[in-house]
Amino acid sequence: MSRAAYRIETERLVARCWSPEDAPVLRASLDQNDQHLRPYIPWMRDEPRPLEATAARLRAARAAFDSDRDYKYGLFEPGEGRLVGEVVLLSRAGPDALEIGYWIDRELAGRGLATEAAAAVTRVAFESLRVQRVDINHSAGNAASAAVPRRLGFTQDATLRRRAHDSDGVARDLTMWSLFADEYPGSPASRVVIFAYDCMGVGIPLDGI
Repeated sequence: MSRAAYRIETERLVARCWSPEDAPVLRASLDQNDQHLRPYIPWMRDEPRPLEATAARLRAARAAFDSDRDYKYGLFEPGEGRLVGEVVLLSRAGPDALEIGYWIDRELAGRGLATEAAAAVTRVAFESLRVQRVDINHSAGNAASAAVPRRLGFTQDATLRRRAHDSDGVARDLTMWSLFADEYPGSPASRVVIFAYDCMGVGIPLDGI
């Protein structure tokens, strides 16, 4: 039986389902990271948004989470004192698959936090949501994003010309990576230590596939 993880704890991070009350802290983080994120994240074309629009975005994210469509997590330091970034599992990858996306605050970049967060949701995708494939796609010029799937044992499938768009609408090459369920047990992603909890705060058993 598949169960959505509303909260995931790793060694250095807490990933939890966004709440509309997170709007002020997310708004501040996006404003501080605008130039850091804009070259690589298409939805930055709609930023900066008013605080009310940011809250509406988080309401929509929570609705999608509760209906098991997409799973978007705010990333926080333990104790939730500081917003670190975001990690997501998106259903647009197709049937029985999920796509991972992530961004990390510019002041915390280069510390392996994106890799830790991506490993955590990879475990949840395979061991709790029971998908058969997890994808990671990124702009071909984004070396930092490319390092994440490489470290976690994903296979680079292709680089497609002009399939990604930046926040200015400019077409970029898109690099695509995947990890399948039968490959997952031997991957570095399967070995990261996490604790996952459902919507009632009950622990979700994660014991491989």
